[in-house]
Amino acid sequence: MPPIRSRGSRKPPPAGFEDIEDTLLEYSNKMRDAQNASHEGKKKHEAVWPVFQISHARSRYIYDLYYTREAISKQLYDWLLKNGYADANLIAKWKKQGYEKLCCLRCVQTKETNFQSTCICRVPKAGLRREDGGGEGGAGIQCVSCGCRGCASSD
Repeated sequence: MPPIRSRGSRKPPPAGFEDIEDTLLEYSNKMRDAQNASHEGKKKHEAVWPVFQISHARSRYIYDLYYTREAISKQLYDWLLKNGYADANLIAKWKKQGYEKLCCLRCVQTKETNFQSTCICRVPKAGLRREDGGGEGGAGIQCVSCGCRGCASSD
């Protein structure tokens, strides 16, 4: 959860927040546990994977509440985005065709890759199969940024 500000006035959450507060608190506890977990024996980039996955799950939960189930109001949805409970940029990508299953924004940023292309997890699994009939060629492929094994919308 976002830090509580001590100065100034903080608007109270809109109606309906009480219904989802317990779930958001669970995500907050999972995030704290992931941040405090031991990183020994892990590669540098593997240490942040749980943080990305929990952030994705929390954003997907809020996205589903508003767009799929229509269980929360527009005011509550905007308040949650404004106060950092969900990633507004990631949700904006989910609304676009072809990005419905996107795992994180790092996977579509071309500046951070070697060949100025998207991440390997964005390639459809059908495109990763070997042509010689030797089975799944992409069975062990995993994103370095977030640990995703495939978030292409065509999968």
